Amino acid sequence: MAIKAQLFITCLAEQFFPNVLKGMVSLLERLGVQVEFPEEQTCCGQPFFNSGYHSQARDLAVKWLKVFGRTDGFIVSPSGSCVDTVQHHFPELFLPGSAEHRLAVDAAARTYEFSQFLVHQVKATDVGARFPHKVTYHASCHLLRGLGVREEPKALLQAVRGLELIPLPGEETCCGFGGTFSVIYPEVSKAMMEAKIRAIDSTGADVVVAGDAGCIMNIAGGLRQAGSSVRAMHLIDILTAGGEMS
Repeated sequence: MAIKAQLFITCLAEQFFPNVLKGMVSLLERLGVQVEFPEEQTCCGQPFFNSGYHSQARDLAVKWLKVFGRTDGFIVSPSGSCVDTVQHHFPELFLPGSAEHRLAVDAAARTYEFSQFLVHQVKATDVGARFPHKVTYHASCHLLRGLGVREEPKALLQAVRGLELIPLPGEETCCGFGGTFSVIYPEVSKAMMEAKIRAIDSTGADVVVAGDAGCIMNIAGGLRQAGSSVRAMHLIDILTAGGEMS
């Protein structure tokens, strides 16, 4: 029986990285995963939750849970931060014993970030990708600290043919995005981003890879401002690129 995955697309990916979502679907289907898309899904409420507006976050969580609660199989997303919200914060929003809490606990157990899902559920690290370039990896905060995902993205990168994975100094240091953090503390955020850009440039890599859209947007902007030739790409871009930097 095929593994079933419900696609949780996330707001930033839908608006700014649709090709990542298309690549995710094509790769999963090639690996024999049955992919389904709950069309009524909306924002999971992460920005509200992280900003302390828990009642508003709860309203969005209820809607999200009603949509995904009607599904079966795994729930898979290309975003560590959104998965962290579902796994760890949704159950906190509802009273234990309530119908909403039961839905939240069920959803939390079924929801996986993309690299987690490939390595631990599909049992795949070598997906047949080829990318003959120098690559360095930035560990997104929620993916690393929230989900504990440290080695899975690098295991997938190391299996890509022709790819040279170069260690990034301060790999696990925040890039300065942090969602609303970058808006509330722009000066601090900018200093953190600039430090990350210097570290990336020091590697001599052609590409820096991350697993969260917010980090990719922030780092890509910093690279452009610095006049760097390094490209910022999502892990899925590498696994589906076919050797080229599109």
